Amino acid sequence: MVFSLRISYFLTLALSLLAAGFVARLFIIQHDCGHYSFFKSRRANDFVGWLISNITIIPYFYWRKQHAIHHATTGNLDKRGHGDMTLYTVKEYMALPRLDKIRYRIYRNPFMFMILGPFLLMIFFNRVVRDRAHTTKGERLNVHLSNLLIIVTFGLIGWWIGFLNMVLIFLPIHWLSSAAGVWLFYVQHQFDPAYWKRGTDWNYNEAALHGSSYLKLNPVLQWFTGNIGFHHIHHLKISVPNYRLQRAFESSPDFQDVHTLTFISSFKTMFLSLWDEESERLIRFGQLREVLESNQEPANA
Repeated sequence: MVFSLRISYFLTLALSLLAAGFVARLFIIQHDCGHYSFFKSRRANDFVGWLISNITIIPYFYWRKQHAIHHATTGNLDKRGHGDMTLYTVKEYMALPRLDKIRYRIYRNPFMFMILGPFLLMIFFNRVVRDRAHTTKGERLNVHLSNLLIIVTFGLIGWWIGFLNMVLIFLPIHWLSSAAGVWLFYVQHQFDPAYWKRGTDWNYNEAALHGSSYLKLNPVLQWFTGNIGFHHIHHLKISVPNYRLQRAFESSPDFQDVHTLTFISSFKTMFLSLWDEESERLIRFGQLREVLESNQEPANA
């Protein structure tokens, strides 16, 4: 990519797409290490996961804790907010002040979370400690040490190839890989029909199989995304490494009889923004008035 800058920046951008694909695949390995599933050795998982995190620029130990909470609470309406997008129910949304409703609409707009969101994720959200209550001192320290290492690493790269060249090369790589991560994470939990329950009605196995989608991708995209499309199996059994997920999928008809998305159909989920507890489905803002009328709620959205 450094040499391609001498020819055409369009060539550099084309190469950044490939590089972003490799970064995305590396993150899936980091993700598996965080679940202690990639290697048999716990120490090997932590070392490789930490090593890869310096390429993906996602702090390994802090993210590992947040992701573990996500797995333990997926689909639980009473325990939202860990490692997933903010989601309001229809009643919660209707109770918000008008300004908060506007903020939520902006937040759930696909342009915001697919275009601007990846920038905010890599520049801000992955650089700060946002959850002190559920993390240890060491996990919080991991964020700060990760930031320091990023500054040193990119400082040296910038000194070596030029700071402008560094930005021109690494910014599209990390934006594209972050955008891919946001898209994958979104479509694997935000679809219709989905699974959201409260309290004792929530069930881990049901949440895994019906609150996580099966994203059916072509072999190339499946390889770059490390089989994470078999997300329902991953949530059901986090000890299954990514390189065994397809075998697990083929082992039982029950794993195949789940909600399936394709690359194209996944984009139809992008405007699903509210959970209607009455009908137990995700809805678009455009369906809100109809839902309120059917639920006999005042329509002041």
